[in-house]
Amino acid sequence: MSTPMATQDPYVIGKMAASSSKSVLFVCLGNICRSPIAEAVFRKMATEAGVADKWRIDSAATFGYEIGNPPDHRGLACMKRHDVPVRHVARQVTEDDFMSFEFILCMDERNLRDLKQKANAVEDHRAKIELLGTYDPQKQLIIKDPYYGSDEDFEKVYEQCQRCCRAFLEANS
Repeated sequence: MSTPMATQDPYVIGKMAASSSKSVLFVCLGNICRSPIAEAVFRKMATEAGVADKWRIDSAATFGYEIGNPPDHRGLACMKRHDVPVRHVARQVTEDDFMSFEFILCMDERNLRDLKQKANAVEDHRAKIELLGTYDPQKQLIIKDPYYGSDEDFEKVYEQCQRCCRAFLEANS
């Protein structure tokens, strides 16, 4: 007989980690390009490092117009090329996210501004809100939205997320 936490599925482990564990929410504008890539990259790194069960990992949007949609097909193709599994449905940031996540990492200054504005409405929120790019060893603070770009732009997002997520995991393990 198995229990829900007995699973080896990194998605289940990452979504259901205990409340006393560490937690990170990756955020972008629509939650179909950058933040699902960052979530998937971080989940794979945490799994390979043997610490996925210590992390609650998710992603969300600042705006709700993509709620319920899968990730962009170009992002999915990029993740497939790099053997990074992705299972995701877009959702919007909630007030509860500011209370339940330790870290909220976003992609650009607009995301940061929108998140800080939303956080101001949540009394005593606990989340540390910052740009994911602050962890980039190459000092590229902004992860540009590839939505109107090419496959190459999605590849750049993947590479930035790799660098940033690796440094973030090392800094918080």
